Amino acid sequence: MSADLQYEMVRTARGAVIAVDSAADITEVNRGSDVMVTASYIGVLPARLAMDHAPRAVLGFDGGVGPEGAGMAGVWYYEALNVPAAAIDVMSIILGDGVDAYENGVVSFANRPARDCGVEVGMAVSTAARLMLDNDPGLPSAYQVTNRTSVEQGPDGREVIVTDSIVFGIEADKRNVLVTAGHTGRSGARHIETVRPFGFICSDGGRGRNDSGMAGLPIVNAAGIAGATVDARLARLGDGMSTYRDGIISAANELALACGVRIGMAAREAASLLVNRKAD
Repeated sequence: MSADLQYEMVRTARGAVIAVDSAADITEVNRGSDVMVTASYIGVLPARLAMDHAPRAVLGFDGGVGPEGAGMAGVWYYEALNVPAAAIDVMSIILGDGVDAYENGVVSFANRPARDCGVEVGMAVSTAARLMLDNDPGLPSAYQVTNRTSVEQGPDGREVIVTDSIVFGIEADKRNVLVTAGHTGRSGARHIETVRPFGFICSDGGRGRNDSGMAGLPIVNAAGIAGATVDARLARLGDGMSTYRDGIISAANELALACGVRIGMAAREAASLLVNRKAD
């Protein structure tokens, strides 16, 4: 690939920010050091092409996201390799023009390694690219990336805590409502009983045969734990904040129903009812 297809925007001792019109224009010269601002969509196919040459970080447009998130699915491909990557709002750039993407692009999504570098949604691509050049992502184990966030305060020191899996629950959560993003089948119930939160909202996992994705609800009800599930078609599995923001209740156990939780209710409303219910 000819070097004249690459446009150097910034250079430091750590490497360079390079604009290219296509992810196919990334070469071996970029390996390990350069941040590539591409005017390709940031799907899985361009990610595979880019990672043949393993640059430091990659940005590409989100393609309007599209069915099954295909336009930006590469950000998770990169995340699995601990490579910072960000999607660019397609409406902020000229497609096929890497320099324009660098100069005018706006970040629409950043993966965990990119966020480690300081990249945020709404940031100018030029700023995000420089942050990726100047900073390294962390190297956390899977159990360290919990995305734990407090979203509401309840009585007696209780909180609504959003995290990506019930397995990330801690001792303090015995007084909290956990909003997580795994299924609520038999194995999920086992983890819920181990943590014993004040209440919980998880996913129904797409329900499954015999409604097995919510089979844990009566199990934990018998253990005195109020809880509900959200419809997996509407909230992303593995993303607790999506459960909280996008979730719609698809089922609830008797204890949750008794405090006002209802099928069809927004998850954030249900979480508020759970955290504010009277303790036994």
